[in-house]
Amino acid sequence: MSALFYIFLGMAGAEMSFEEKSAWIMGVVATGSYGVYLAIVLGMAGTMPVAEVPYVAPLLWTIGASIAASIALNILLGIISPKEAGKKDQRDREIYRFGEYIGQSFVVIGGVAALLLAMAEVDHFWIANVIYLTFVLSAILGSVAKIVAYRRGFQPW
Repeated sequence: MSALFYIFLGMAGAEMSFEEKSAWIMGVVATGSYGVYLAIVLGMAGTMPVAEVPYVAPLLWTIGASIAASIALNILLGIISPKEAGKKDQRDREIYRFGEYIGQSFVVIGGVAALLLAMAEVDHFWIANVIYLTFVLSAILGSVAKIVAYRRGFQPW
């Protein structure tokens, strides 16, 4: 959580671009919201079988909260550093595209996994959770790829 304070205060060692800060926000928010979802669902699973847990409301609330938190934090970031907000150079655009391509691999994996689970006539709980997990992994992997590209360098081919 302290990483968020460093992002907003600009004390993370090296200077961060607005886009790198945004990638940090996406990764932290996605991880946190999925952690909350797991805590809720697994907490309810102590009293009933996990496939029978009422998962729809916690899933929708954590997704909505994740979207709202991401938007709010990006707005706050824009208010704190208005000179950087909205400024993208060619490197930022290429790193963004690179991260999105990397992250989208999990969306494809999730779609295939959900399709296979549906064909096997698995309970909706498992299908929904596989899709949610792969969306979260897509956001995390995309964010990590962007952060690594900013920190370690990026060589477009």
